[in-house]
Amino acid sequence: MSLAEARVLVARANRMIAHEGVLDAFGHVTMRHPTEPNRYLMSRSRAPELVQPDDIHEFTLASEIIKPIKERLYGERVIHGEIYKARPDVLAVCHHHASSMLPFCVTNMTMKPLNHLGATMGPKVPIWDSREDFGNTNLLVIKPEEGASLARALGPYWTVLMRRHGATVAGRTLEELVFRTIYTARNAAAQIQAELLDAGLEPLNSEEIELASEYNLRPGPVGRAWEYWSVRLDKAEGGKAPARTKAARKPAVKKKKSARRR
Repeated sequence: MSLAEARVLVARANRMIAHEGVLDAFGHVTMRHPTEPNRYLMSRSRAPELVQPDDIHEFTLASEIIKPIKERLYGERVIHGEIYKARPDVLAVCHHHASSMLPFCVTNMTMKPLNHLGATMGPKVPIWDSREDFGNTNLLVIKPEEGASLARALGPYWTVLMRRHGATVAGRTLEELVFRTIYTARNAAAQIQAELLDAGLEPLNSEEIELASEYNLRPGPVGRAWEYWSVRLDKAEGGKAPARTKAARKPAVKKKKSARRR
């Protein structure tokens, strides 16, 4: 993937997750640089639904921009930089404040995968509380040490809740990140609805979480969802649907030539 192609995808991922109702005026999506693993790509400070390829810039893992610009930058860049430092396997990160997940940030209720798509949140969703390391703050993750603390809380998992703030999600590809971010938020909404029924909750067990997550994060299902969300985004924006990503493309099947009749 070229840098230009990566910028297009990062911008589209921002708008896609916003269009699906997870991001609003705040939050951000980043991707590790396609050829420079010690850098990542992030938009200038802008509402995710408005992000375009020209808004995407390169940053070091210390979250410093490579080529300074006049426009404002996101204050919480260190969320991304510190996770990329701590997790070489992570190639994309999303930070958001989805309304369906905020109740889990202010209560002791544990997020649980309820269905096969929700399993992609991972076997555990740890909680990071900024008060434990930093006392009372404005709750923004701005200092490198705050980002590093959050990365430690994420540990080997894929989703971390931020007490009284929001959530941060990681992925091994940008497409996987989008898939996990959207379906984790939807699983959270379903859990809240199920709890209101007060009829007992029956989430997935550990083996089901592993098996369902492995299945749904294959290129086929991820590519299918990416193509669907791309078309929905395109309709909303009034443009032409983009070409399918590599994850969405199926290998060509050669047809056997039938023998000629004599």
